[in-house]
Order: sequence, then structure tokens, then C-alpha cells
Amino acid sequence: MPKQLNLSNLAPAQPREDRKRVGRGPGSGKGRYAGRGIKGQKSRAGSHKMRAGFEGGQNPLYMRLGKLRGGSADAMPVGPHRTSTAPVNVATLEERFDAGAEVTPDSLVEKGVLKNTKTDVKILGNGELKKKLSVTAHAVSASAREKIEAAGGSITLLREPKPRFPKRRAQPARPVAEEPEEAAEETPEEAPAEEAPSEEAPPEEEGS
Repeated sequence: MPKQLNLSNLAPAQPREDRKRVGRGPGSGKGRYAGRGIKGQKSRAGSHKMRAGFEGGQNPLYMRLGKLRGGSADAMPVGPHRTSTAPVNVATLEERFDAGAEVTPDSLVEKGVLKNTKTDVKILGNGELKKKLSVTAHAVSASAREKIEAAGGSITLLREPKPRFPKRRAQPARPVAEEPEEAAEETPEEAPAEEAPSEEAPPEEEGS
């Protein structure tokens, strides 16, 4: 390596291999069709600029397969903020733990109930519980909470539950109050009735 680098002694770290020159006769191994085969779209110039997944115009694979819908937080378990929990029933706690024991994610792994502590633990209320246990978990269902507290146990949440607000329903439009009509409407004055002309008898002729 020279002490001072300049344009005269600049060289790549590894020698660059020359590209294979195709279409230079049959003796080169890439003559005649230049490795592109006979005819077809892929033998034309610019044919290798097709986008990924392009299948020549036919319905591509990602369009033929079914779609798993959902893109919101409520679309479980597909949404972008999806969460998952490892369910553990109170019947399992009754079977695996002694009275007065502490139930934690680590103790559940030791007892063989869970494989690891990577997933949040939720206690569910399937089964019966008669032992007094101190349960520490990420979430507890209402029925499980009722059974644990009824047996004299305690619950400690590792994550505070998020408050859920009721969804707003579209309220029907209120009818517009009509203006009260005037109580006494002015009645048009009746025109006086015209007197009918009286028919007078013709005078009698004198002496007939």
C-alpha cells in the first residue's frame, strides 16, 4: 500500500471481474440467443423491469388469495395495535398451587402452565377456586375476580386497564318547534245584506 494515495496509484481493493459479453458467437457459450431463449416477453429489451408479483397480466397470487380484513385497533387480532394474552383459568390455579401461594407469571412458568413470560397473562373464571391465593397478572376477568376475592385472595394488576368509553350513537334530529298560531284570528266583517226590491202591484184602471 503506498504511503500517499493519488489518482495515479488508486485501485479497487479487489479486482473487478469483467461482465460476460453475450451474443458473441456460439464458441462463447452465450451466443445466438444470448441466454434469453427463443421469443417471448422475457427475450425482449426492458422485460426485466416488471414489478414484483407481476404474472404477465393474469390475476396475481396476492389477488387470488383471501384477505384477512381489519385495520383498526378494534379489529382483533389483526389490527395494527393488536394485543394477545395467555389465558389461565382459576381451575388451573386450584390444581397447581397450594393455599396461600403467590401466583405470578414467573411462578406459572415454573409450574409448567406457561412456556415463557413474553405474553401477558389474563386470569379467567372457568372452574372453581377454594384456595386463598395472591394473584399477580396483567388482566383479570370479572368472574375470576369474584371467585378469587370470595376465597379470600387478593389481586394485583401489572397493567392498569384502559377506560372504555361508550360509543356515541347518532341521535335523531329533533323536530323544529312550530310557532304557536294566533289564538284569535281576525274574521272578515260580513257585508250588510242588500235589501231585495219590493214588487209593487200595478195601478188598477178606472172603469172597465
